[in-house]
Amino acid sequence: MKIKVILTETIKGIGKKDEIIEVKDGYANNFLLNKNKAVLATPENINKLQKKNEKIEKNRARDVKEANELKNILAKKEVVLKVKAGENGKVFGSIGAKEIAEAIKEQLNIEIDKKKISSNTRVKDLGLHIVELKLHSEVKGSIKVKVEAK
Repeated sequence: MKIKVILTETIKGIGKKDEIIEVKDGYANNFLLNKNKAVLATPENINKLQKKNEKIEKNRARDVKEANELKNILAKKEVVLKVKAGENGKVFGSIGAKEIAEAIKEQLNIEIDKKKISSNTRVKDLGLHIVELKLHSEVKGSIKVKVEAK
């Protein structure tokens, strides 16, 4: 006999977290339910799952909207970094995500996590650079970074 359960965690080969699956009752009772890896798919639990998913979707939609607004603001902005440079226009060392994030915070008063700045961003020359930002899993933006010699 088979019963329906809602997984409380992802189990390889079985299903993902919050997925409703149908398994043999022995497996459900002896393993999934016993080890709190699933709950019975009762109407009450299914309703809770739907409410949880609606809340997640609502928050995701809000986060995407906020990320798009931030993307539009940053696209029009420019930050200036003053660094030591050689006569040939090469920067001593390089400017990474941390320095760019700090410059955005200081100059624009916008908090950007350095992890959201493209990891392949290593500015080594003077001049204007376009730096990619990953503001949300669905939203990518950019900001102009102008590097000047001190």
